[in-house]
Amino acid sequence: MNKINHFDKGDVTIESTEEVFKGFFKIDKYRFKHALFAGGTSAIIEREIFERGHAVAVLPYDPATRSVLLVEQIRIGALATKDNPWLLECIAGMADGSEDYPAVVRKEAQEEAGLELQQLDFMLSYLSSPGGTTERLYLYLAQTDLSGIGGTVHGLDDEGEDIKVHVMAVDEAMARLNNGEIDNAATVISLQWLALNEQRIQQQWGGE
Repeated sequence: MNKINHFDKGDVTIESTEEVFKGFFKIDKYRFKHALFAGGTSAIIEREIFERGHAVAVLPYDPATRSVLLVEQIRIGALATKDNPWLLECIAGMADGSEDYPAVVRKEAQEEAGLELQQLDFMLSYLSSPGGTTERLYLYLAQTDLSGIGGTVHGLDDEGEDIKVHVMAVDEAMARLNNGEIDNAATVISLQWLALNEQRIQQQWGGE
C-alpha cells in the first residue's frame, strides 16, 4: 500500500497553548503553524480545542446466544437534533489519565451494568473529532454471559447517572442501527465491527 501522508508531527510548530476555560472539561487555545502541500509554511493559526481526555467503550457479547448488551441513558447533547435524547449505547467512560484501558473497561462495566466481563477483544481506536478535541476512544468487545441481565438499572449517584440495561439479539441491534435509532459514533462503529468480525469471534470464543 502506497504511503499517502506527506507530513508528520515534526511539520507542525506549536507557538503557544493557553488554557481559556476549566470546568467539568477544559478548553485550550492553540497557536500553531504547519507545512503546506504546495511548499512553505502556513501563517499562525488559532484554534480552541476541547480537552476531555481519552475514553473507552465496550460492547458485551454473548457468543452462546448471539446477543449484545447496550445501555440507555440521557445525553443532553443529543437534544438539539433528536426528539428523544435517551440513547442506546455501548458501555463507556473516561480513562481519567489511565493507559490501562482494559481495567477501565472492566470498572465501567461494573458501574454501568453490574457486569463481570470475561475475555476482552480490542476492536480499534479512533479520534472522535480531531478538528475540535484531542479525545481518542478505545473500543473493546467483551465475552460475557448475558443471561438474566436485561432490565436492571445502574449508575453512580454522585455522577447523576441513571442507566438502564438492555440485552438484545445481534440481529435486533443491527436492525436498530440500520433504521437510525442507534446513531452515536462508538456504538455505530462497534456494531459495524461486530458485523464484520462475528464469524471469527464465534470460532474464537466457542459460540454455537
